[in-house]
Amino acid sequence: MTIRISFLLVLCLGLSVRAQESGGEALSKARATGVIRFGADMEGGAPYFIPNPKDPANPGGFEADFLKALGGKLGIKPELRQGQWDQLPRLMAKGDVDFICNGFELKPLYASRYRATRPYFRYRLALMVPGNSPATSWDDFLQRSSTGRKMSVGVLVNSAADTYATETGAGKIEIVRFDGATDAMMATRNGQIDATLQDEPAATYYAAQPGFTGRLKITPDRFGPGWYVIYVRKEDAALAEAIDQGIAALLADGTLQRIYENYGLWHEDQALLSDDQVWRADLAATTAATTARPPLRDYIPMLLKAAAMTVFLSVTSMPLAMAIGLSVAVGRLYGPKLLRPLLVVYVEFLRGTPLMLQLFFIFYIVPEILGFGLPAVVAAILGLAINYSAYEAEIYRAGLQAIPDGQMEAGLALGMTRRQTLRHIIIPQATRIVIPPVTNDFIALFKDTSVCSVITVVELTKQYSILANSTLRVIEFAIMASVLYLMMSWPLSKFAAWYERKLEAEEPR
Repeated sequence: MTIRISFLLVLCLGLSVRAQESGGEALSKARATGVIRFGADMEGGAPYFIPNPKDPANPGGFEADFLKALGGKLGIKPELRQGQWDQLPRLMAKGDVDFICNGFELKPLYASRYRATRPYFRYRLALMVPGNSPATSWDDFLQRSSTGRKMSVGVLVNSAADTYATETGAGKIEIVRFDGATDAMMATRNGQIDATLQDEPAATYYAAQPGFTGRLKITPDRFGPGWYVIYVRKEDAALAEAIDQGIAALLADGTLQRIYENYGLWHEDQALLSDDQVWRADLAATTAATTARPPLRDYIPMLLKAAAMTVFLSVTSMPLAMAIGLSVAVGRLYGPKLLRPLLVVYVEFLRGTPLMLQLFFIFYIVPEILGFGLPAVVAAILGLAINYSAYEAEIYRAGLQAIPDGQMEAGLALGMTRRQTLRHIIIPQATRIVIPPVTNDFIALFKDTSVCSVITVVELTKQYSILANSTLRVIEFAIMASVLYLMMSWPLSKFAAWYERKLEAEEPR
């Protein structure tokens, strides 16, 4: 364990050195090559970046158009590098991109670690609720939640909406964190959560799209205003200054206003972009603000709660997977001939498609078919069980085939039915054989529960990601999460090794 931690620290030190070497010269390198790399997440959706199927390297969207215009002012072509939204600051810190621009709000945590440019957009928050919801404002939503059951609201993890919901709704509402804005909207539309709090650009755009029109509505109030800024590394002062000058030029000649008007995003608050006194005061105050850093021990209960969710998902989904897998294996070997090809397709389909895609289908797509949505935890258990059932089916099939045919013949000769022979003779022997590989799959399942974060289940990996990104204490929380995973999986590993030795000792010589 000590060796692993030391290796991790050396690796992080190396990455830090790499970032320092790549920083400070970003502008001169970009002008020499004519290209500057920026990080964004295309999964974040419209109207920020809109994929262009005819030219994937040239997406649309108001931020894409803004960056093209900014590049024109700087004489440099911005080149998009895809990354998960909440991981983009890390990509910049590593030196993989020169700046990040994707709806990043001006906030103390980032401003203390990176250099923020002057704002390029004045955002506001909007509350999206189902079409039949009686809520008319954010305050109304909080009031309804405090007087009845605790209502749930979806937010993009580590976004301004996340911060605002936490600060104003703590103890009143249940906050459900999503990795994508549209995922939260889909869950609201499907009735899996009560509302979603979004930045106004995304809310306005998607509320008018087919699939959401009439099923989602935006309450009239706008609140929680703030600034979108570009972040660069601290040492890239020259790049930040050049970007500031480029944004000022786009404001002065009206280019920025024309871009935003094309997307219906220009409103009265955007005039503050030209008020240097206002945004400079906010930028200075945010940069000077210090964020509290509680001791790591204060976070242990949160990590333990997430670890308990990991255990719960594992111990509930694995027995289901084993039961389904055994049924499929028996059906393939002893079931009706017409059923066997269907079971083969079942196994191969589940083994041939990613678990993440299957979870996404169960949580977001199935509600469209059934007319109602499953709770995230139920969808996670079902998805894990179905996915692993394909692998367990193959393990049980191998175990059943390892039993000599004479065992079935002997059972039938004794007057037992085929079903009785399977139940009392064949399956018990096969189960004994497959316990070690099934135990290994159980260990693997502990780690695969991390994929359930895509459907908002806060298990250990998701909690690590939330804490690491919200505090930027990546190494500390990575070590704590790794230790917890090791504590959960190590006893099972030892059991599997012991049982394999036991079976070997019992085999006849």
